[in-house]
Amino acid sequence: MRFSRLATALAIAGALTATSAQAVTEISFWHAMEGPLGDRVNAIVAAFNKANPDYDVKAIYKGSYNETMNAGIAAFRAGNAPDILQVFEVGTATMMAAKGAVMPVQQMSEKAGDPIDAKAFLGAVAGYYSTNDGKLESMPFNSSTAVFYYNKDAFQKAGLDPNKPPKTWEEVAADGAKLKAAGMECGYTTSWPSGIQLETFSAWHNIPYATENNGFGGFGARLAIDNPLVLRHMQNLAKWSKEGIFTYGGRGDNPNALFVSGKCGMITGSSGLRASLLQNAKFQFGISTLPYYANVKGAPQNAIIGGASLWVFAHKSPEVYKGVTKFFKYLASPEVAAQWHQATGYVPVTKAAYELTKQQGFYDKNPGTEVGVQQLNVKTTAQSRGIRLGFLPQIRDIEDADFENIVSGKMTAKAGLQDMTKRGDALLAKFQQSVK
Repeated sequence: MRFSRLATALAIAGALTATSAQAVTEISFWHAMEGPLGDRVNAIVAAFNKANPDYDVKAIYKGSYNETMNAGIAAFRAGNAPDILQVFEVGTATMMAAKGAVMPVQQMSEKAGDPIDAKAFLGAVAGYYSTNDGKLESMPFNSSTAVFYYNKDAFQKAGLDPNKPPKTWEEVAADGAKLKAAGMECGYTTSWPSGIQLETFSAWHNIPYATENNGFGGFGARLAIDNPLVLRHMQNLAKWSKEGIFTYGGRGDNPNALFVSGKCGMITGSSGLRASLLQNAKFQFGISTLPYYANVKGAPQNAIIGGASLWVFAHKSPEVYKGVTKFFKYLASPEVAAQWHQATGYVPVTKAAYELTKQQGFYDKNPGTEVGVQQLNVKTTAQSRGIRLGFLPQIRDIEDADFENIVSGKMTAKAGLQDMTKRGDALLAKFQQSVK
């Protein structure tokens, strides 16, 4: 009887041990990818889970970039933060300042015994998400940059060369007028107005967007957008809006619909827009470099990255951090990163993925898809490294509101830039005080 009980006990213990050994570590991943991009994320996660049965990454869509970041912060405060949070690039300074709330990626991977090498990434990408001593704070993932798209069919109909997109802003205006004359509802529009027309515009023309090296030099940075070149550009956009050449389509990526639907013949937008165009556009489109003002010395310089990176919250178990590290290295593997780049239009975040894509002949078969990388693969300057300011999402809200008033004629460009600067600087001062 005793033997029977002992055997039963040992059997139960053995079963429990086996169950424990086979336990799966769940990893929660909140993201802002929807539509075709969301489908790609789900496919990548499913492939990782299949190849790594000890882990179960659960990808959960949480809304727009703003909504996802706010949801993650609220969850952390409530004590139930996800393991991984996708945060758009304008939230970088805020996340970096959240000491104790996040686990730096470099530190996490080293503790997990599987270091992630920051040097494996494109310089412009790694530099933005790293500390000044080169340590990765977050994981580069869907890095994008602004590029210029144009409707080749519409160009041909308007008597324009479909293989010769405009290179300067003056040419954009001239081509936009011809597109309108040929019956297009609008000539040109832009997504992410403040991000492209102020932040990227400044870097592309090698002028500062903010002091303190655009915020990389310290929390004392203040806006520098009230300058003659930006004023000239805002005045032009207002003029072109009045003439019907430029159409304001809203904030964020809402204006994309104007181009995808064929209403607008040209748009400046994220390189990541390509995925939606491939799926939904009923016309041939081209991709080109951003327009610039030809008489500006040093222009064009380089574009800056957009998109988002992946942040890891603090106070998670070693098992979770080991799994997250494994997942991140999977995302950065040449094959996965190259496939993500080729399918979406986001830039290849690693050098190996870029080289693999070239070896596969992707750029030769798909003209224009290398533009985003080429715009980033340039030695940056203090003015073009990127923007790292606290409360940048809120600053963009201010700028977008004033931008709307400028292009609608409700406010002069000068008054708008002065208002952006005054209210933006007030937020920067508030952020500086909060991190002291």
